[in-house]
Amino acid sequence: MTFTGVFAPIPTPFADDGALNLDAWRGNLDRWVGTGLQGLVVLGSNGEAPLIDDDESEQLIATARQRVPSSLMLIAGTGRQSTKCAIDASRRAAGAGADAVLVRTPSYFKGQLTTASFIRHYSAIADACPVPVLLYNFSGLTGVTLPVGAAAALSSHENIVGIKESGPDMSYVGELIGLAHEGFSVLVGSAPTFFSSLMLGADGGIMALACVAPDACLRLYELVRAGRLDEARTLQRQVSPLARLVTSVHGIPGLKAALAHLGYVGGPARPPLEPIADDAVAQISRELDVLAEITSGVSV
Repeated sequence: MTFTGVFAPIPTPFADDGALNLDAWRGNLDRWVGTGLQGLVVLGSNGEAPLIDDDESEQLIATARQRVPSSLMLIAGTGRQSTKCAIDASRRAAGAGADAVLVRTPSYFKGQLTTASFIRHYSAIADACPVPVLLYNFSGLTGVTLPVGAAAALSSHENIVGIKESGPDMSYVGELIGLAHEGFSVLVGSAPTFFSSLMLGADGGIMALACVAPDACLRLYELVRAGRLDEARTLQRQVSPLARLVTSVHGIPGLKAALAHLGYVGGPARPPLEPIADDAVAQISRELDVLAEITSGVSV
């Protein structure tokens, strides 16, 4: 099983009362399945995973599996604070139909998390999980950085197949690519640095931008693969403003506003997250329209 290309970490739609909106979930999934993406990630950070309970998580994965064909990768986020709970969540995700699991770093006791403790944590999960495991490092949200040495050591585990690195630190990406065992996939989560990461040797990306601009993300990936670097560099500059708006600037509510503009069902974010202001929604809509105009009719 290889992890290359572009994957979308899809948001979870909620109804106004905070319940899961499974009808919207099915409709959104059907649209994403037809985009050409290599796979979908459910219950990642953009899926509001920490705000969703275990029963809801299993329901979302099982429903997604019904809509996502076997030709596409279905990855489920199963990060938990304890090793035991992460193992339980990973087993449940596999039982519900996930092809692989994405396990974010524990973070609550960050002062006591060492290279050795990370290696023990992820090794135990990978030993117990019936599907492949992807590491997940997102220092900006967790306040914890998975040491490069730990990730490199874990890359030799036969059931740990790659990592999603969501930070903008290109030195981390480059060092890990150089140290990781052959066959270990390095996927990045920062769309504004996608071109730079691919040039360093990254295998692809799991990026919020792919939820709302999959064609542009796929085109950038293919342009780099084809060696058309000037075009890829130009496209990177064009997608970066929107990428920032739906991630670092406005976060999940911004991403959901972008989805609504495109005819998906974004729905409200789950509290304590709050909706964004009308002027922010208008700014996101303008950037979507600008990017659509720039990229319409362009192919690799």
